[in-house]
Amino acid sequence: MSSIKKPCARALLALAFLLGTATAGAANNYPVVLVHGFLGFGPDTYPGSSFLYWGGYHDIAARMQRYKGPHAVYTAGVGAISSNWDRAAELYAQIKGTCVDYGATHVARYGYPGQPQKPAGKCWAADPHNNPHGYPLAFYPQWDAAHPIHLVGHSQGGTTIRALIQLLEHGSPDGDEGGGELYRGGKTGWVRSVVTISAPHNGTTLRDAVLDVLPNSRSPLRDILDQRLAHWELAPDGAREFNRWALTSPSVYYFSVATRATVAGAWCCNGSDRVLAPIQSSRFQYPRDDMIPYFKLFAGEFIAGSLAQPGMGSYTQSAPGRVRIDSSWFASDGVVNTVSMRAPDGHPVRDYDGRAVQGSWNFLGTYDGYDHFDILNWPNPGPSADPVYDRICDVIFDL
Repeated sequence: MSSIKKPCARALLALAFLLGTATAGAANNYPVVLVHGFLGFGPDTYPGSSFLYWGGYHDIAARMQRYKGPHAVYTAGVGAISSNWDRAAELYAQIKGTCVDYGATHVARYGYPGQPQKPAGKCWAADPHNNPHGYPLAFYPQWDAAHPIHLVGHSQGGTTIRALIQLLEHGSPDGDEGGGELYRGGKTGWVRSVVTISAPHNGTTLRDAVLDVLPNSRSPLRDILDQRLAHWELAPDGAREFNRWALTSPSVYYFSVATRATVAGAWCCNGSDRVLAPIQSSRFQYPRDDMIPYFKLFAGEFIAGSLAQPGMGSYTQSAPGRVRIDSSWFASDGVVNTVSMRAPDGHPVRDYDGRAVQGSWNFLGTYDGYDHFDILNWPNPGPSADPVYDRICDVIFDL
């Protein structure tokens, strides 16, 4: 549901967009939808909690609403450990107003055992006056080519958005999926822009580093990676296949933000956690002292507690048929390799120079010192992400 809580504020924002009003100095005022990443959650997932995925104990959506606003900014809640396809189906239903439909053929081929094509109760109402079941209201039922939106995704939220655009424009590669409107394609122009933040466009070696070199150890992270991600798009090999399907649309403006919270090894004074890595090599990367503690265990030259098992900061592999992982992958934000965040391999990309180009990834740069959750303003000694979201607003509302 929308992160706008006060009914009066929501009504005013809705009226502004129905009238097509733009804020002073803005080229557009299309609604924005924020999409969380893997293991993430929506604003209503934990009732009574004041902690938000987008902002921690603050509220990024509210900040974006006010910044040179008002703007309509919605925060979605999709599957925490679901595939990009399933998350895209849920995202479509929330924005447009319908019941979730994962697609008949897709569920038959790729669904988990017992997965329903149309899960009961997972619906959003497009019309508040025709809502006998009391479903939550859709974000933007008028969504179409004449009423486009901006999409902003963190981590897997970025690849989920790419899956949604592919389905909107081209439909299912298997044709009819049982009548679902999303899978018919032909919806070009529905998305004005995409911004991905710390997204694993080419996968992350976190999974491979943990699974490949720790085959017998158990941990909560390893259990999740082992059971749910073995064939997902979040690993480099799976991301390569995903990138061949989820194309970069010529009709969309794409922007990407990268983060980095590791540093090259040095004998002293590089800002790294010297307790975990007292002896360092300049060839490898090590976690900054202000990285969220749990991910420091995997981000450095070695997985903490071992001197024989490479972490993300030194992990390589060159097995035939697999994506080659070399030293360019060593830098990360603790969860995703920085090199993976720029753009999908093989897709057009350029450095943003103040001029946005459609059909190409416009790279907004690497934000040093930000780990995977600093960029969400989660409580941590890292820097504030507020300037990042202010810049995003400036870029997308100027299109």
